[in-house]
Amino acid sequence: MNDNTTLEQRLTGWEAGDLRPPTFPSADVSYVVGDTAVGRILFARNDSGALVATRYVTDDVAVDAVLDRLAHSVSPRVLRMPAALDDVRHQLDDFLAGRRHDFDLDVDLSLATPFQRSVLTTLARTVGYGARETYGGLARAIDRPTASRAVGAALGANPLCIVVPCHRVVGSHGALTGYAGGVAAKEYLLDLETAG
Repeated sequence: MNDNTTLEQRLTGWEAGDLRPPTFPSADVSYVVGDTAVGRILFARNDSGALVATRYVTDDVAVDAVLDRLAHSVSPRVLRMPAALDDVRHQLDDFLAGRRHDFDLDVDLSLATPFQRSVLTTLARTVGYGARETYGGLARAIDRPTASRAVGAALGANPLCIVVPCHRVVGSHGALTGYAGGVAAKEYLLDLETAG
């Protein structure tokens, strides 16, 4: 091709059908958004395969907020790669259908504050399937007996909803209080676990 060839001449014979979206072998953070029995959830994994987010997202604004947080806290390279999260979604589907009682997933709490990490790891370790704990009881379990409201706030921002089971924490008299997916989702999860 000589240097005097115009762009139009070079494009002669080119077909738009030859275009294909780029494929990437991996991402620093892979994510997908999917509908579940308890609401729309954004799932995200880091490059080592650890789950970093299972967040309820009601609309595109909420999706963008979670993606921005992932980009700032984990890696700026966040790509939609559904296949990387197939195992997570299958495990969640099985959990919501009552076919499994726990998750076999590596998790990464990099989106959590140090206080949240304390609350969430204690919760995951001490409150099993079908059990319930109060905010005050969880505050006592982390040796912060007067911090029940702070525990509630930490659970309200749980980056790994359902997988780290903040739905199992209830008010002091068993009342179903706030939940990121809504009280109906919390009730669904607790009823599922009570039946199972």
